Amino acid sequence: MDAVRTAIMSNRFNAIVEEASAAVYRTAHTTFVKLVQDYQCAIATAEGDMFAYPVQSGVNVFVGSPIRPTLDAIGRENLKPGDIVITNDPFATDGLVTHLMDITLLYPIFHNEKLIAVGWAFVHASDIGGAVPGSISPAFTEVFQEGLRVRPVKLYEGGVLNTVIRSIYEDNSRIPTELWGDIQAMISGLKSMDRRIGELCDRYGVESVEKGMNDVISYAESKAHAVIETIPDGIYMFSDYLEGISEGQLAYFSATMTVRGGEIEVDFSGTDPQMAAAYNLVTGASTHPYIIQCLYAYILTADPLTPRNSGILRAINAHAPRGTVLNAVYPASGGSRAASATRAYDLILGCLNQALPDGLAAADSGNAGVIVVSAPDPRTGRDRVNVVNTIHGGGGARKKCDGVDGTAVRYSQRSVPVEIIEVETSLVMQAIKIVPNSRRAGRYVGGAAIEMDIENVAHRAVMTVRNMNRFVFAPWGFNGGEQGKLGQTIVNPGRPDERSIGKISVLELRQNEVVRIISPCGGGFGDPFERESEAIALEIENGMLSEDRARDVYGVVFDVDGHIDAGATAKNRRAKRKSASAGFTFCAERQRHDHVWPDPVRRKLASLAMSFEQRVRSQLVGNIHNEMLSQGATVDEENLRRIVREDGERLSGKAVAS
Repeated sequence: MDAVRTAIMSNRFNAIVEEASAAVYRTAHTTFVKLVQDYQCAIATAEGDMFAYPVQSGVNVFVGSPIRPTLDAIGRENLKPGDIVITNDPFATDGLVTHLMDITLLYPIFHNEKLIAVGWAFVHASDIGGAVPGSISPAFTEVFQEGLRVRPVKLYEGGVLNTVIRSIYEDNSRIPTELWGDIQAMISGLKSMDRRIGELCDRYGVESVEKGMNDVISYAESKAHAVIETIPDGIYMFSDYLEGISEGQLAYFSATMTVRGGEIEVDFSGTDPQMAAAYNLVTGASTHPYIIQCLYAYILTADPLTPRNSGILRAINAHAPRGTVLNAVYPASGGSRAASATRAYDLILGCLNQALPDGLAAADSGNAGVIVVSAPDPRTGRDRVNVVNTIHGGGGARKKCDGVDGTAVRYSQRSVPVEIIEVETSLVMQAIKIVPNSRRAGRYVGGAAIEMDIENVAHRAVMTVRNMNRFVFAPWGFNGGEQGKLGQTIVNPGRPDERSIGKISVLELRQNEVVRIISPCGGGFGDPFERESEAIALEIENGMLSEDRARDVYGVVFDVDGHIDAGATAKNRRAKRKSASAGFTFCAERQRHDHVWPDPVRRKLASLAMSFEQRVRSQLVGNIHNEMLSQGATVDEENLRRIVREDGERLSGKAVAS
């Protein structure tokens, strides 16, 4: 590998994909693409390995997505210049598509009749049909409820549009014009890549360009290995819970991270079977970027000059058993799969906190709420589906700095301006604000929660919010930091008919009704008694921290003028200080579950359930988990095997063995 040539090629490739991504961004039609930026494009080798991925716009979570299985299914010999393949099927693509709403295009790039690269692009379609506007409800139990699903097929063949395929997509969407506009925006970006790669081949020759593709991938792999070598060798395990949409519904997530000599393996065995809810994610047979994003982000943080391509994934071997929440099989629903990917992020962060000498960060809000509304367009009177906004919540505190207010670290999605919301929908944004006293205590504080008050002024509006979580299990703190705050949803706050409704699946709002969504927020990091007095005083001054809470969690003492008395504060902290709290700070609900279900036994429950028919696995796990939880006694493995056998045979319709 020639270092100079590799650097030049890397820069040229990056410029190509950045230009293409900007083209998609500037020509898109739907709010979710042109403002929230839930889209992306990239470029891969003819074999399907991504060698360049944008940084400046779009989402950053799909670097190295598995293009190869789809190309193998289509057959490279069946591709020719002018072809464009379209699909939105997670199962047929083995995880290239992660849920039905991500309409995906593959664009074969030829030079002198030789296939030399493949362009990839996706947009999150704001509606592809299904039972609810926006196509996603967390309560859906099968993929059929979520709308149109099309296996990989040629939208264009030899440059000629297949009008039947176009009509299938348009006829099944509530917003056909906007949907087709977003598809055309993707095509504009892909054609830009085609043109620029052709120019590069004319200048350097096809062989040099192809060698450059493989060299930049190898370079990224070597840099990823170098970062992994700095992580102490060992086996690290962590678990967490994902909340379902119905009361008592949950899924247990488990990860074992093995680090050895610059190699890293993440095994998600012990994670619960796929759910009868829309939190399932298809990740296929290879390492999928969506569930190892925390490692990918850590590598880029440790070495920001690492090229963003599939070489990073070559340094990571990740495995999620098929049939689990993190690698679901047909016909699983998956519209809210981002909630599961978020929990996978938390698992790896938990492992890294154990592996790195000083830890890394507390959990962030764990919430990825995307608010969608169907209501009359004020300008036309016709019903329209719109993405109103995203609501994440405060980021977890980090080992050297505070968490970010109102924004979780994992998410790159932008906010929709209030002016756009109120022009395009029947909603009035009464408030979007940071919640005082919501930063979680620590030497470094978790970011504050965010509150949105939304009023409907039309006769009726239907709202869905996907990916809401951390309404039961609070985000955890680390190294003595306080656990995060739970989310809340309140309809008509302050009115006689005020009611708390928890996570939203489908919410019908009558005229002048208001919904208030308060996000969760991340945990604190480090001993609160080590927080600098100046930082505490600044929080009090700007209204984010009350004096009462400052006294309670930080042990500060105020003088007669209302200023922090440094000497008295130090003395008070010494008197109140307990032994240093290392490790994780879990909420009371998590502690209750851990008392009944120790990690080894809970992992065993998930693994034993996988031996039964797919149709009964999730119900089996849920029944046993909740029954044992209600009894309150710690479960041991011997009794567990008996309970699983008896309940499993009953659910399967078989006689219980004597």
